[in-house]
Amino acid sequence: MVLTRNPALLCAARSLIAATALYAASSAAQAAFPVEETSIAALQAAYLGGKASAVEVVQAHLARIAAYDKQGPLINALITVNPKALEDAAALDAALKQTGKPVGPLHGVPVLIKDNLDAAGMPMTSGFQGWKNYYPPADSPVVAKIKAAGGIIIAKASLSEFARGGGDNINSVVSGYARNPYNTAFATGGSSGGTGAGLAASFGVVGIGTDTGGSVRMPAAHNALAGLRPTVGLVSRSGMVPLNSVRDTAGPMARSVEDMAILLDVIAGIDAEDAATARAKGHIAKSYRAVLKPDALKGARLGVLRQVFTDKVADPRVIAHFDQTIAELRAAGATVIEDFKVEGFEQIPRPPQTQARLKDDLTKFIAKHPGIPFPSVEAIAKSKLLHPLHQAGFDVAVIAKPVAEDAETIEGAANEQRYREIFTKAMDAAKVDALVFPTWAQLPAINGDRNTQLIAEPKPAPNAGPTALGSSLTFVGSSLQWPALSVPSGYLGEGLPVGLQILGRAWDEARIIRYAYAYQQATHYRHAPASVPPLSPAVASLAK
Repeated sequence: MVLTRNPALLCAARSLIAATALYAASSAAQAAFPVEETSIAALQAAYLGGKASAVEVVQAHLARIAAYDKQGPLINALITVNPKALEDAAALDAALKQTGKPVGPLHGVPVLIKDNLDAAGMPMTSGFQGWKNYYPPADSPVVAKIKAAGGIIIAKASLSEFARGGGDNINSVVSGYARNPYNTAFATGGSSGGTGAGLAASFGVVGIGTDTGGSVRMPAAHNALAGLRPTVGLVSRSGMVPLNSVRDTAGPMARSVEDMAILLDVIAGIDAEDAATARAKGHIAKSYRAVLKPDALKGARLGVLRQVFTDKVADPRVIAHFDQTIAELRAAGATVIEDFKVEGFEQIPRPPQTQARLKDDLTKFIAKHPGIPFPSVEAIAKSKLLHPLHQAGFDVAVIAKPVAEDAETIEGAANEQRYREIFTKAMDAAKVDALVFPTWAQLPAINGDRNTQLIAEPKPAPNAGPTALGSSLTFVGSSLQWPALSVPSGYLGEGLPVGLQILGRAWDEARIIRYAYAYQQATHYRHAPASVPPLSPAVASLAK
């Protein structure tokens, strides 16, 4: 069922919630389980100890969705709620009762999926209204692995159309703006902002985003989450709408690094349908969760990449706050290299995401999805169903040359290789294990505010920066195609979260996850947003 502000659909959605409430209430002996800010470990212990059932936990999440997503603070993080979520939960409860063992590491865990991944039985929109009634025939490998591990897909989360957004306000005709639970006037970050806001609001326990230019790390930073962009090839992209196949990757998002690592354990792996994953052979950790240690920063050598957050692009509060973050890293045992520098970095043009690459990749995706509406880049562009912000890009993509002939794509690929060469050289010379810098140079944008210049003297476009939406520091990891993550590092302004970004070399996920875990254990910055408090029994009843 697609949730919108359409009265008929809202009525149907509330009917579904009411029906599922009756289902959950059938076991009067069950005590209410507090799902707000819960973890995978807490859920597993509650299930094995008989203190909660998957049905009860799913119902509690559905009640929160009903109370807060399309009314109240109107977080607006979700596109589709899974009408079979309770049925899936009941099957897991039955299996546990029969065997005494959980189905897998995600047994009974409600999971949010960004709505550019195929999930059988649910629409896949990619934020495009022309696809809002398209049902893919099968699960993507990522979704299939989550289900096999016992995870329950509770909802599909909103995104910018075709994942074309950064610090974005979720510019999609299907879903509209998502709102930051920490301050609903502000953006969630894009393009996985629906997953980010939904997890922050406890609409699910863990979730999947996708990251091409930073679309896991940006909403992770804006919503006080841990979010990982893996090395391209560690996680399958089959059944995922592409934006740039050289950079695209799905990534885990969670309220804790531990839960993020558990989800990565489930989704990492080689997929015969995705050639990029062949590169992961020999690089996949036996378990990312198993390497977590609270003292992992002791002896770590971390280089500070100050070249990307100078006073010309970054809010002074962000710069000052990062000095505090450095002190925290040192206190946790890290050796911080303040004078780290990548020679030649400023002279290399930032590699772009090109329309030629989009056209090529999306054409291949559509070919594997027979029956999808508007089955070509040209048909999508001509439909005029795109958000006005994205129409121009698709119009250009229609006439783009093949990638092998497109000068911008060719130059961009060459510059990406130059990035890898100079970063490898600099990191090796300084003997650093990873690089650290803020996830975002500015605070989150106000919803609807795309172009306000944050400088004293105005300049004409395209050199008008910085703006809140043009302040991503995630382009480095994306251009390298190396792993990078964001972990909560505090709050600025009007209670808005900010994130520490940790960048590693290719296939260094285990290392940077260890560092992030140790930092989170030392600081514990994550706290629940005030706009979506626990539901009292009376409020929960009204939500149902």
